[in-house]
Amino acid sequence: MLGAFAAAVGIVVTVGLAAGAAAARALTPAASAVAAVFGIAIVLLAGFGFLLLLVVFVGASSLATRYRFDEKARRHVQEGRAGERGVSNVVAHIILPTAIAVATGLGGLPIGVAAVLFAAALAFAAADTLASEFGVLTGSAVSILSFRDVPPGTNGGISTVGEMFAVAGAVGIALVGFGLFGLFGSGIAEARWFVAIVGLAGFVGCQVDSVLGETLENRGYLTKGSTNFLGMLSAIALAIAALALAGAAL
Repeated sequence: MLGAFAAAVGIVVTVGLAAGAAAARALTPAASAVAAVFGIAIVLLAGFGFLLLLVVFVGASSLATRYRFDEKARRHVQEGRAGERGVSNVVAHIILPTAIAVATGLGGLPIGVAAVLFAAALAFAAADTLASEFGVLTGSAVSILSFRDVPPGTNGGISTVGEMFAVAGAVGIALVGFGLFGLFGSGIAEARWFVAIVGLAGFVGCQVDSVLGETLENRGYLTKGSTNFLGMLSAIALAIAALALAGAAL
């Protein structure tokens, strides 16, 4: 946990970043307030490396959402009215990373293990967001289960471009996370294990999200938020399994 001065800096920085996200219309004002609360918990209990990786994800997802936004709006596959994300989207993507930070701050999870799980959660979020935001622009998609043609943006629909961006999102977060956690001394494992576990967990979690979207969300059993939550949970579970197989002490 942070000392008094570092904690004060962390709170100020977090609130400022949340306010900036609202001003830039990346988040609604309500979502920004929620993000600030969760962000403060993350930085106070886990440290700046964790917070900054979250900021990287939010920034990348916002840029992806705004990319060719007018075209997405014409196709009615845009996020929000102007690319902003609401409370339900923020909660679905931040509650599990915050739980990891809380477990770390309370001493129930080693910092190195927490870094892997936190990064895996955000790798899923980045893979899912980039796959969706760039995949809907391809003009074609197929069902992840039947491989039949479906309209782009359909729950469970995937495309070659979308899958490529899913890989890029997951691996990108893994690489940035490794750098940030190393910079802030989070006791992470060697690079090859960190990047491999985080990248794989994020990408596979994205596929789980698509399967859940086709099988349960399309039938009304899940909402978009709950589908995202379960997809992220699957990425974290895969990272735990991979750490165990790699010999990491959990």
